[in-house]
Amino acid sequence: MVKLTGYKKIKAAVFISGNGSNLKSLIKFSKKKKSPISIDLIISNNPKAKGLKLGKINKIKRKVYNFKKKYKIENQILSDLKEHKVKMICLAGFMEILSRNFINKFKGKILNIHPSLLPKYKGLNTHQRALDNNEKYSGCTVHFVNSKLDSGKIILQKKIKITKNDTKNSLARKVLIQEHKLYPRSILKIFNL
Repeated sequence: MVKLTGYKKIKAAVFISGNGSNLKSLIKFSKKKKSPISIDLIISNNPKAKGLKLGKINKIKRKVYNFKKKYKIENQILSDLKEHKVKMICLAGFMEILSRNFINKFKGKILNIHPSLLPKYKGLNTHQRALDNNEKYSGCTVHFVNSKLDSGKIILQKKIKITKNDTKNSLARKVLIQEHKLYPRSILKIFNL
């Protein structure tokens, strides 16, 4: 658990690869008085990630890294996180798998949001897999990150009903709406707020 000292907000970094809709929700949340975090850094592996524009609009530092030389890059990121005094990482649609070494340096302080009810449907194509298996429910999970893919301790989940008319796109939209609510709630939970 992350301990919140006094009323000072903990500096957080958000890692993204795409549109940044969860980033947008986290930025909005971070500006609320009751939020225990401030977002001080946005990291992406994709220079074309639309979410980077949100950083510019909100005057948050942005850094883009090429993950081809993963271990070298991760050490650079760790150095940048230290420089910005970042104490917590929120993965929000970040399409890279972080190494065990990186995770161990930030143990218990990396969160991820995943579009399924873990432990079901780890990895990619979660909505199509849920539909293919005729699931009655899907949803999203916020969990701590460990060295196994989508396997860390679950913080919160939100279940939604799958209707017979759902497609992978309609299900993705329904789940995303819940993701935007669940991520802030999960952060409040780990700070016992």
